[in-house]
Amino acid sequence: MITYKSPREIVLMRDAGRVVAEVLSTLGTMCRPGTATEALDAEAVRIIGTRGATALFKGYRGYPANICVSVNEEVVHGIPGSRLMAEGDIVSVDVGVQLCGYCADAAATFPVGRVTEERRQLLRVTEKALWKGIAAVRPKGRLSEVAAAIQDHVEAHGYSVVRKFVGHGIGREMHEDPQVPNF
Repeated sequence: MITYKSPREIVLMRDAGRVVAEVLSTLGTMCRPGTATEALDAEAVRIIGTRGATALFKGYRGYPANICVSVNEEVVHGIPGSRLMAEGDIVSVDVGVQLCGYCADAAATFPVGRVTEERRQLLRVTEKALWKGIAAVRPKGRLSEVAAAIQDHVEAHGYSVVRKFVGHGIGREMHEDPQVPNF
């Protein structure tokens, strides 16, 4: 069941979202050849702590890190460690925080150094798919319309969507209804 949020709750969620945005922005600048993915986790912990927030992922279903870092073909939920990012990698970073009792969770994908045209195209298509999905959101609209906008754009460019994982609502809990598929 979808839990509607009050204007005050939305402000609190936005504050948590600002922490996530700051972490993603900073970690994006750190995605350079020779940087270990565990360095991203350490910097995320530092920023999250200085903002008075708590990392959501650490300990969730036994997850050992504070953020998720997935390199190249890893779809989601990669565990940061000693792996060094290399020139030409693409790195997805997923960050979730709780601040003042409300959660925020977002991911972004970053190129490491110079990437191939094929990878640049993947990044362009997937970012545009995000914006197509956002543009499909409307009052009393259907999630299937959002999903179709994403899937149609991605498939029109020769890619496919991952069906095993979906987006989700958020609020006081990290995972709330509704589930938001990309297909």
